Amino acid sequence: MTETTPRVLIVGGTGVFGERLVTGLLRRTALNVVIAGRHEARLAAMVQRCDAIPDAAGRTSALVMDARTVTPDRLIATGAFAVVDAAGPFQGGDYRLAEASIAAGIHYIDLADARDFVAGFSVLDTAAKQAGVVALTGVSTTPALSNAVLEALTAGWRAVDGVEIAISPGNRAPRGLAVVRAILSYAGRPVRVFTHGAWRTRPGWGMTVRRDMPGLGRRWLSLVETPDLDIVPARFMVTSSAVLRAGLEMPLLHLGLLATSLPVRLGLVRSLAPLARSFRWVAGLLERFGTDRGGMTVEAIGTDQNGDKVSGIWSLVAEAGDGPFVPTLPALAVLRALDEGRITRPGASACVGVLPLADIEAEFTLYRIHSTTRFECVGPRLHWPNHH
Repeated sequence: MTETTPRVLIVGGTGVFGERLVTGLLRRTALNVVIAGRHEARLAAMVQRCDAIPDAAGRTSALVMDARTVTPDRLIATGAFAVVDAAGPFQGGDYRLAEASIAAGIHYIDLADARDFVAGFSVLDTAAKQAGVVALTGVSTTPALSNAVLEALTAGWRAVDGVEIAISPGNRAPRGLAVVRAILSYAGRPVRVFTHGAWRTRPGWGMTVRRDMPGLGRRWLSLVETPDLDIVPARFMVTSSAVLRAGLEMPLLHLGLLATSLPVRLGLVRSLAPLARSFRWVAGLLERFGTDRGGMTVEAIGTDQNGDKVSGIWSLVAEAGDGPFVPTLPALAVLRALDEGRITRPGASACVGVLPLADIEAEFTLYRIHSTTRFECVGPRLHWPNHH
């Protein structure tokens, strides 16, 4: 490993998303990577795979480490300028790794999509500012990518009426246990969502619809609990609704989870999370069915700078199994920007308003991932009074 080259420490670097972030860093940057985890054999195998990547031999090393007990001194000893938590789980998680990174004077980012985790992250803001480091949470599909898309779609708009975000991975995409457990943690449980102009409670994995997703066809989608349910209404001053749904490509799995969540809705069962391994096993049995094509859509409806009612729709399609790279690309873009000195303002916050959409989309180039944007007029021009 070249000593003069900056290092990044990836915690959970052998997981579904961590491994993809590691390979992305090796392919897209000159950074060295320290892969941290609890299983020595997995780490060794991961380093071996990384050494086979063109121009990446010798740029990775392994570190057996438990993020739950790591100390600032241990992080400092790695020589990393940034720590990435790609492991989680973030639902019900704490900020120990982030706190240790800040105390060590090392930048910190994570791939958290847990609503409460992201909402409470600002408790670290004072410490991060005092340490002069950048600490960002939610550096993933939501809220980092989704908010960057919305900023691009609504630039210059006078008002945003509604936002709908949909995410649908291909059935053959790998499912980490942490992801399955996260979905089951809120399925059937009350979720606060801004809809029809007010905050209301709806069951997780409820509000089920079947929608056409550009490039993917019709897919079932249901309400998921993510940071965007809080962030989007506040940042974009949404007047009507802001909903994020996700779906499983196989109707049997999607509607099966909907049916299984009914006892939770009725108060007969507190949570489906203890069944995560069983659900993952069932999904594994059906993995050869469906496709390896996934995608995401973000739609905003509102009033543009000309007073016209418009709809802006951004859609992403990931081909040939490249969908699981998408949640790692905002982190890849942020790490590149930190290394190049384009993100310098210290503090701890959700990763929104940090990088423009173009910086994240630039990371699509290595993969079979493409996005499109279109705008449509959806109503008559509004007549705004003149202000003097």
